[in-house]
Amino acid sequence: MRRGFFITFEGGEGAGKSIQVEILASHLFEEGYDVVVTREPGGTRIGEQIRAITHNTENVDLNPVAEAYLMSAARAQHVAQVIEPSLESGKVVLSDRFVDSSISYQGYGRKLGPDLIKNLNALAVNGAAPDLTILLSVTPEVSMKRRNKSKKAKDRLDLQQHDFYSRVYEGYKVLAKKEPNRFIVVDAGKSIEKVATEVWDVTQRALNEYYGKIKKK
Repeated sequence: MRRGFFITFEGGEGAGKSIQVEILASHLFEEGYDVVVTREPGGTRIGEQIRAITHNTENVDLNPVAEAYLMSAARAQHVAQVIEPSLESGKVVLSDRFVDSSISYQGYGRKLGPDLIKNLNALAVNGAAPDLTILLSVTPEVSMKRRNKSKKAKDRLDLQQHDFYSRVYEGYKVLAKKEPNRFIVVDAGKSIEKVATEVWDVTQRALNEYYGKIKKK
C-alpha cells in the first residue's frame, strides 16, 4: 500500500482555516479518498487537554517557552496516535496547523527564534512532514476585523496584541518563501467560495501528481 498524503493548513487568526478544511474534506470524500481530518493543538485526548491550557483566556501568564513545549508535546502525541498511523494506512490527512504554526507563533510571534522551535519539534514529529501546506494568508488588519466580527468565543490566542500578529504574519511569509515547492499561498481575503475553489484546484493537482490520477477507493 502506498503511503498516504499529508496536507496542512496554516494561517493567522481569522484566516478561515477550519471552514476550508471542512470544504476540502467534503470534496475529497466525494472523489473517493479516505480522509482523516484533525487539528493542532489537539487531535487526541491528551492533545485536547493541552489545547485547553494553551487557549484558556485565564492563562495570560503562560510563559512563551512553556507554551512552546506544550505545543510540541501535543504534536508528539498527535503524530504518534493520528498522523503517522493514518499515513501508513494510505489515507489523506488534513491537519488544521502543524509545525509551521509553532515556528510562526512561538518562533516569530513570541520571539523565541525559528531555529529553536524547529529543533524543539524535531523529536516530536519523528520525521513526519507535510507533502503540501496551504497557507491562507490574510493581513493582520483583515484578521483583526474578522475576529472582532466573529461570534465565536475568543480564546487566549485571539487576544494578543497587534504587534504579535504582525510578527506571525511575517513569519509565515518567510517560511513560504523558503519552501515554495511545499507551500501554496492563497489570498484568504477573498470570499469563502473563491478560496475554496483555489484550494481544491491546488489539492487536485498535488494529488493527481502523487497518485497518478487514481482514486484512493
